[in-house]
Amino acid sequence: MTDIHHAAAEGFSHQAAAYARGRPEYPEEIGAWLRDTLGLGPGRTVIDLGAGTGKFTRRLVATGATVIAVEPVAEMRAELSAALPAVRAVEGTAESIPLPDASVDAVVCAQAFHWFANEQAMAEIRRVLRPGGKFGLVWNVRDESLGWVAKLTVIMTPHEGDAPRFHKGDWKRVFPADGFGPLAMQSLPYTHVGPPQQVIMDRVMSVSFIAALPPAQRDGVAAQVQALIDSDPALAGQAEVAFPYRTEAYACERVG
Repeated sequence: MTDIHHAAAEGFSHQAAAYARGRPEYPEEIGAWLRDTLGLGPGRTVIDLGAGTGKFTRRLVATGATVIAVEPVAEMRAELSAALPAVRAVEGTAESIPLPDASVDAVVCAQAFHWFANEQAMAEIRRVLRPGGKFGLVWNVRDESLGWVAKLTVIMTPHEGDAPRFHKGDWKRVFPADGFGPLAMQSLPYTHVGPPQQVIMDRVMSVSFIAALPPAQRDGVAAQVQALIDSDPALAGQAEVAFPYRTEAYACERVG
């Protein structure tokens, strides 16, 4: 199997439970996008590529399509299978998908494509898609126009290292991709509401490159985040907070 980035392998294995707790869900409107743009519904088959703990897998299941989750990190797959036992979950990577040629109607990557945005992955995705099949990319992007959200980014950024990130934009270099039509984007607002320990602390600590830090450094990040929660006027003393995102959904079609 193709190696995966150390930050993903280590961070996601260490913090699979925090990921399941702290990562935001997706706006209800994503269901219409899956149906109308990707064509998902009963009788269709879709791969959730880099499925993680199954956060987005639930959305795919709700379309009525047959869902196959592909995830390389065993701890993440275990969380997914515990939550969604009816979904077939297989070990694999974007560069090595354990399915036959032209066997699925869609491939979707939620919060994951920046980890494997390369020509080998695109060729493999093209291989498993039927002609006319759809490739979908989804990210929840933090809304940094809110002051405390921007402060979280300041806390996290020094630890990024060489970890691939959506915001760096490197993933866009593979498009336009051989065998695929143009990429179209839809943006949807979303707010993750809940206790600050869940929607802020678990969210930050589940970030791959934070979770992969040595324990002392990881504890230092947690202390900075807790200090922000305790001191920022918008957060201090709040039993429930609203973390704003925008959900960016991209799609293209396998042609030829």
